[in-house]
Amino acid sequence: MSMEGGQSCPQPPRRLFSAQVRCRAAHCVALVCLSLSAAAADDAWPQFRGPSAGVAEDAALPETWSATSNVAWKLEIPGRGWSSPVVAGDRIFLTSVIATQPEEPPKKGLYFGGNREAAPPDEHRWMVYCIDWKTGKLLWEREVHRGKAPARHLKNSYASETPVTDGERFYAYFGSVGVFCLDRDGKPLWSQPLGPFRMRFGWGAASSPVLHQGRLYIVNDNEDQSFLEALDAKTGKQIWRVARDEGSNWATPFVWESGKRTEIVTAGTRRIRAYDLDGKLLWELGPMSSIAIPTPFSKFGLLYVTSGYVGDQVRPIYAVRPGASGDISLKGDETSNEFVAWYQRQGGPYNPSPLVYGDYYYTLMDFGFLTCRDARTGNEIYGKQRINAAGAAFTASPWAYNGKIFALSEDGDTYVIQAGPEFKVLAKNPLDEMCLATPAVYRSSLIVRTASRLYRIEKAK
Repeated sequence: MSMEGGQSCPQPPRRLFSAQVRCRAAHCVALVCLSLSAAAADDAWPQFRGPSAGVAEDAALPETWSATSNVAWKLEIPGRGWSSPVVAGDRIFLTSVIATQPEEPPKKGLYFGGNREAAPPDEHRWMVYCIDWKTGKLLWEREVHRGKAPARHLKNSYASETPVTDGERFYAYFGSVGVFCLDRDGKPLWSQPLGPFRMRFGWGAASSPVLHQGRLYIVNDNEDQSFLEALDAKTGKQIWRVARDEGSNWATPFVWESGKRTEIVTAGTRRIRAYDLDGKLLWELGPMSSIAIPTPFSKFGLLYVTSGYVGDQVRPIYAVRPGASGDISLKGDETSNEFVAWYQRQGGPYNPSPLVYGDYYYTLMDFGFLTCRDARTGNEIYGKQRINAAGAAFTASPWAYNGKIFALSEDGDTYVIQAGPEFKVLAKNPLDEMCLATPAVYRSSLIVRTASRLYRIEKAK
């Protein structure tokens, strides 16, 4: 077994040890090597919101920056994409789609009139980029698909699904064309065509894939035939697919390892549903908002699922205990039952996924408010607090480290907010360009995607 970098673990000189001591020494060395290998394997931000639902702890992480300060490097990214960067082994992976003709620029905020139900007439190129984390140098780029694109919302992109990596392979999923697997050097390994599927009002797709124990899980809720499927991550072969009684949704699934069992949790318009690893329905829960976007996650032995289309009366938050079966929906005026630990009828966000940090559950609202609840009980700590008095819109999900919450607005301003029971905005860090993608955190750096650039931000040394 070797340490990172290829150096062999040192072996004790045999002549100095008895057989028993040699055995113990070898066991200790093996444990050290195993520990180092595990640390190297975990050294990644491999998926949307990373391995811990947006939480990272590192005293060396930056807390202030701008477009010109605390910037290790920045790189122009062609085309348009709102996918988040993922990182493993000092390599950043990113997706984008390049149009042949000039595109109508996206518009910030929530509004009517963004539907573009007619497909664009020009050819598009679906791209994957690999960037050196340390230097910002483009290591390679690959065109994985070329062709006509379906309709999409003005604010969406054809590369809004965040890719996923295991460090050796990279999986790019585009809801309108399919899945593409490449090795870390950009060599295509397999592809699986999917779509395009009709989406509500031609808004386009956005749900990201999830990788777990050699399987790639994909949810595609659409207007034709919604489904959840499992693909063999090594070959791309379909292992199973189950139909879903859902219309269009944009929520990424979550693999919940609760300690009792492992299940795939999906948020939908009609129902929250959980499936076992063979695609069998385990339990379901409703009602939900008419559009589901935020990603489920877990903490403190609870599963948190929410949705909150701004025009709905029901914008629920559910905290679910493990081990459920069948329909566990609340009845009448209930706010809890055997498997629903707590529930709020009107607390859910539309786009950003919530965050649990410390003992608290934070909700970032699209219109620029933050709320805080006790994560275990759901009790309100503070109600809606406006982040910016002048107003701001938010799509990216919040993240946290070093006792602070970070909220990136569509204007490119990251608001630094004190974590804990008292709301206080500590700073504003501007990048002066539209941002919808949730950043990645890796090796004491923040990796932020704007409309046209990728930044690596770090503390000045």
